[in-house]
Amino acid sequence: MTEDLDAETLAFAHRMFDLARAGSTEELAAQVDAGLPVNLTNDKGDTLLILAAYHSHPDTVAALLARGADHTRANDRGQTALAAAVFRSSADAVRALLAAGADPAHGTPSAIETAQFFDLPEMAALLRAG
Repeated sequence: MTEDLDAETLAFAHRMFDLARAGSTEELAAQVDAGLPVNLTNDKGDTLLILAAYHSHPDTVAALLARGADHTRANDRGQTALAAAVFRSSADAVRALLAAGADPAHGTPSAIETAQFFDLPEMAALLRAG
């Protein structure tokens, strides 16, 4: 699909993913409010939400969820935003995702499996408390 997009569009998309990685909540939220698809996905299947969760930006996670980001989406490796937040031990992002209805058992590995594998008892407790 990227071969169908011009260089300017690709550069814009890359910038949006960078905003999610950097936790530039206000700018990214403004772009979504202006029409950027909230579930925009990169070439690895990572959504803006997954990238914000992986890079430990709970405010960005919350803003994307408030704008309808799909917390059930998994990337091409089966990883979800919740599993990413657990991996990074981002308690506030985990709480936001759980409050939005994210399933700790969804994904490969799931958030539960991630907490177990990386011996993250605080994250496992958060997931259980759900």
